[in-house]
Amino acid sequence: MSYVKVIPCLDTNKGRVVKGTKFVNLRDAGDPVEIAERYNSEGADELVFLDITATNEDRNTTVELAKKTAEKVSMPFTVGGGIRTLEDIQKILDAGADKVSLNSAAVKNPEIIKQASGKFGSGRIVSAIDVKKISAGKWSVLINGGQTDTGVDAVEWAKKAESLGAGEILLTSMDRDGTKDGYDNELLKAVTDAVKIPVTASGGAGKLEHFYEACINGASAVLAASLFHFREITVKEVKDYLKSKNIPVR
Repeated sequence: MSYVKVIPCLDTNKGRVVKGTKFVNLRDAGDPVEIAERYNSEGADELVFLDITATNEDRNTTVELAKKTAEKVSMPFTVGGGIRTLEDIQKILDAGADKVSLNSAAVKNPEIIKQASGKFGSGRIVSAIDVKKISAGKWSVLINGGQTDTGVDAVEWAKKAESLGAGEILLTSMDRDGTKDGYDNELLKAVTDAVKIPVTASGGAGKLEHFYEACINGASAVLAASLFHFREITVKEVKDYLKSKNIPVR
C-alpha cells in the first residue's frame, strides 16, 4: 500500500524561514533548524527546504543548513534553490540531505536531470515545477523564484522531466501559493494523469478538506507551509483527517 505523505515546506531566505503570498510579501516564521526539529517530533513524513531567493540572487543554497538539519532530524528532507551543477548536488547530499529539487537549472538545461539521476539515482532527484495558469487546461512553467514565465507547457515539462529520470515532481501553483483557497486540483489531475512518478501537491492549502481533495486528484504527498508554521493546522490533524477519509497515511 502506498501512503500519502504530509510534508511541511520551509521557504528560506537569508537563513530564516519566511512565508508570503505568491512568493512576495514575505514574513518571518522562525529558525529553520528549530522548526525542522518541531516537525520531526510532530510526525511529519518529510521536509522540504526551498531557498526562494537563491536563484535570483545568484547565490548557492547554504550547505550549512543541510548539515545542521541532518544533525537534528531523522526524517528525510529535500533541499532546493540555487542548485545549478552536479557539484552543487553532491555538496547538498554530502551535507545530509536525502534529495535535491531542481527547477530553474533543469528548465534551462534539461540534461542536468539525466546526469544527476544517472549519478545519484532518480530517487534523489526531484523536479520542482512552479506554474501559472494561462487558460482553461493550460499552465506555463515559471522559473527564477516565479519571476520568469518560460512559456513552457507545464504538463509537457512534467512528462519530459520524468523521461529524463526525475524520481518525483513537486508541483506548485503560483496562483494558489499562500492564498489558502485550496490546491489547483485541475492542474494536479492533469499532471498526475500524465506521469507515473509521485507528485507532491503544493500551493494553496487552507483547510483540512483541501488535503483530501488533493489526494483524490492523484497527489502522492501534500505539502503546506504557513498553515503548519503558524500552527493553524497541525501535521497530526491532517493525518487524522485523511485517515478518517480512508486515505492511507503513516
